[in-house]
Amino acid sequence: MYLRHLQLGSFRNWDRVDLALRPGPTVLVGRNGEGKTNLVEAVGYLATMGSHRVSGDAPLVRQGASQAVVRAALRREDRELLVEIEINPGKANRVRVNRAPLSRPRELLGLVKSVLFAPEDLVLVRGDPAERRRFLDDLLVSRTPRLAGVRSDYDRVLKQRNALLKTARMARGNALATLDVWDGHLVDLGGQLLAARLRLVADLAPHVTRAYAGVAGADAALAALGYASTVPLAGDGTPVRPGTTLPTAEELSAALRERVAERRNEEVDRGMTLVGPHRDDLVISLGSLPAKGFASHGESWSLALALKLGCFALLRADGDEPILVLDDVFATLDADRRAALAAVARSAEQCLVTAAVLDDVPVELRGTVVQVAGGQAVPLDPQAAEDGAVREEVT
Repeated sequence: MYLRHLQLGSFRNWDRVDLALRPGPTVLVGRNGEGKTNLVEAVGYLATMGSHRVSGDAPLVRQGASQAVVRAALRREDRELLVEIEINPGKANRVRVNRAPLSRPRELLGLVKSVLFAPEDLVLVRGDPAERRRFLDDLLVSRTPRLAGVRSDYDRVLKQRNALLKTARMARGNALATLDVWDGHLVDLGGQLLAARLRLVADLAPHVTRAYAGVAGADAALAALGYASTVPLAGDGTPVRPGTTLPTAEELSAALRERVAERRNEEVDRGMTLVGPHRDDLVISLGSLPAKGFASHGESWSLALALKLGCFALLRADGDEPILVLDDVFATLDADRRAALAAVARSAEQCLVTAAVLDDVPVELRGTVVQVAGGQAVPLDPQAAEDGAVREEVT
């Protein structure tokens, strides 16, 4: 899949932009603050219905506007896909695919696949567990879109259960009786989510190990992934081994139910749910040590890069060809890491690269160059501007 045309209206700093694109590498070059990252942020939004920079939609809408629009024409082999998203902060977003409205925006998930690597990804190694849980769940949904519903339902049940626990602390009796109902929903959905995460970690781990060796060198420590859970059956953070038999969703639900019962009194006292996938963590290790707290700055960068390259390789192994987005990363990498990343980027059906200075980008990736300045994005390669494009008004 590749993005053939991108059109934005009132998105971030862009009043309007029309940009024709081609397969292969494209470099978006311009000074900081001109809107390069905003362009690739919109590409990521097509894939995840969210931003890699902020948690809500409000910052995506240009100041003074009531909504933002992202419209994209994508090509998958011989088929064209037109995706249109209206971002309405505080209200329901609206999505159309080939002009047909989707009843729920999350039905878009899985249609567009992209992998983005940005400086913010360092938090995947050094940040809080919530960052790594989000990373896992976004990749889960990209591979298996139906899990968006499982994740959404789990979050809803968790919110309701936490609200009930807070009241149960003050008035037990009936509140605790109702809690049993929410426990059933929690363990059912939690077991499904745990099983999917464990399968994902097992599938992703070998790709990350290979990617790290390629980025950091064959003599570097072995990178591995494990899963640490509040449910012992789901893992204690030990690196996953190839061929390991994974517990089923039913087994995990039963184990989660036991843990919920064991900690019921503590949960009531504290007024929150203490057991479940919302408390778990993806454990990244180097050699025998966890990366968080022990990896150097350079090792952390390599691990963050390996995680994203691992995602790219995994989606390819699934039979998809994701759009690869590299946001302002080459200037921060040394020669070896630049070369390793460029080798993967060259192999992508489409790779979008942002840079403040063109010289920061390896020569082999300068297939098409787009100058971003003064509220415009202008291809410097005349042929890119002549490519066919969707020419519709953004409303």
